[in-house]
Amino acid sequence: MTPVLYYLPPSPPCRAVLLLARMIGVELEYKMLNVMEGEQLKPEFVELNPQHTIPTLDDHGLVLWESRVILAYLVSAYGKDESLYPKDFRSRAMVDQRLHFDLGTLYQRVVDYYFPTIMVGAHLDQTKKAKLAEALGWFDAMLKQYQWAAANHFTIADVTLCVTVSQIEAFEFDLHPYPKVRAWLAKCKEELEPHGYQDINQTGAETLAGLFRRETMDFYYLPGSAPCRAVQMTAAAVGVELNLKLTNLMAGEHMKPEFLKLNPQHCIPTLVDNGFSLWESRAIMGYLAEKYGKDDKLYPKDPQKRAVVNQRLYFDQGTLYQRFADYFYPQVFAKQAPVPDNEKKMLDALDFLNTFLKDSKFVAGDELTIADLSILATVSSYDVAKVDLSKYPNVASWYARLRKEAPGADVNEAGCKEFAKYFEK
Repeated sequence: MTPVLYYLPPSPPCRAVLLLARMIGVELEYKMLNVMEGEQLKPEFVELNPQHTIPTLDDHGLVLWESRVILAYLVSAYGKDESLYPKDFRSRAMVDQRLHFDLGTLYQRVVDYYFPTIMVGAHLDQTKKAKLAEALGWFDAMLKQYQWAAANHFTIADVTLCVTVSQIEAFEFDLHPYPKVRAWLAKCKEELEPHGYQDINQTGAETLAGLFRRETMDFYYLPGSAPCRAVQMTAAAVGVELNLKLTNLMAGEHMKPEFLKLNPQHCIPTLVDNGFSLWESRAIMGYLAEKYGKDDKLYPKDPQKRAVVNQRLYFDQGTLYQRFADYFYPQVFAKQAPVPDNEKKMLDALDFLNTFLKDSKFVAGDELTIADLSILATVSSYDVAKVDLSKYPNVASWYARLRKEAPGADVNEAGCKEFAKYFEK
């Protein structure tokens, strides 16, 4: 009868057991247990493990849980030699110390810092972040003693600590202050790669990190706002999900103390990504493209290409969008009479954009960038206001193409319908 392992692939403790089983060549029967749907609370599993945790190993009636205990048992029962978990009492004591450090300190502080956000959407606690940084500092100091975590050879302490630290890395915690940790982690990856490191551990780490990112990207917005629409299109382009938080400016929701803590300038859009708060749509767009983009096409790293994209973003903010607002917003929101000089300046801005597009497929060259998405949101507002775009043929053809093909174009169109209500009034 093959030993049975109850597990869930993204779980770090489960991944440690999976890696070791592959490493020592022990054959296990794998039974996935979806804890998000409460499968660990079914009577048959609770009878097996009253603490109802994973991983749980059932080896011919011997039922074990707590991953580090399972690691030690598997090596003792199925390992080809004692190197992974030495029998020498001094060497074993050091491995045990590192296992307990992982369970009670390093991994526990990962859980304390990140899991409230993953599970219930809580904001990150900076005090807990400092605690995690402290634990990493301790581990960095420990690595001065041996070539590996607990000895001058690879042990099960390296397995479990590697899973923990690689998860911290996947969460994008800054590891630069810990040079020995970074060097050790690189060695661990190399050591474990022949045993399924990429498929078992890296994939699971990215899955868990994806849950963290998706659950914590709060976006304070109004659907009709052009800057908000531009950010939403960028999020669609890089494939991140925004946790939408409607912010009613007319009701003064942006002036509430809790919002002012996030953004003292009390404006929208405002993005809160894992405790990091950012406002000004074009800054947000650049941040999303750099952090979550699969490549740099949306926001090129090449200095010259990026300079052109930045120029267009500033043109949008300071000229194209600003002149639209200067002309129309006093009419729409304050019922003032139109100012002909402001109308002329606004139309001059469209003429500038028409020139930019004379020999280019997109506003900053031959590739779609965040500048296109920002300006698309603005030009679609011009369209809502019934400005005649046919007088600007390059703008008109670019606009017709992008309103169908741009990432998140449907979100932009829906927002335009909301924005149009102000003009209907």
